[in-house]
Amino acid sequence: MKKLFFHFVLSSLNRNFAIQMIERRMKELDLHLHVLVKQEEELTPEEVKLLDEARRATYRSYAPYSHFSVGAAVELADGTIVGGSNQENAAYPSGLCAERTAVFYANSQYPDQPIRRICIVARDTEGLFLQRPISPCGACRQVLLEAEQRAGSDIEVLLYGTEGIYIVRNIKDLLPLGFDESFLL
Repeated sequence: MKKLFFHFVLSSLNRNFAIQMIERRMKELDLHLHVLVKQEEELTPEEVKLLDEARRATYRSYAPYSHFSVGAAVELADGTIVGGSNQENAAYPSGLCAERTAVFYANSQYPDQPIRRICIVARDTEGLFLQRPISPCGACRQVLLEAEQRAGSDIEVLLYGTEGIYIVRNIKDLLPLGFDESFLL
């Protein structure tokens, strides 16, 4: 098991801009993301069960256009596991990602059960599981952020790759500066 540390800095892109920042008294914002990296044999039995469902979900994917199959599985607070897979459509915007499929199904069938964790897995166009973990798209991050806020508790994220599984403690870490209801008031 090892830890990865990603450091994101919103700062100047060139020297002139840096000088303008100082002159205008702009501030720099540091955002940090801590990622735990585990090998499959280091996972807990609950994490393995979730991972297995996410892997199985990739085989239920409907991806005739991209041939890129994604599976997701969410574990609810009561231990129920719900899987979802990407569902493509010739009119691309009409398709749906695996993460949102799983979250929306869980919310519709178990509305009183908050999501505890999600696992995301993908297979490439050759049908092989990806070596590097895949991360949710922006739309899925937004949906997951709202699910996390709605439940009032963190959703742990497992991102599977054959070379290692990234574990992120919550969705807020994946979507810093996220959009939420406070902007609508």
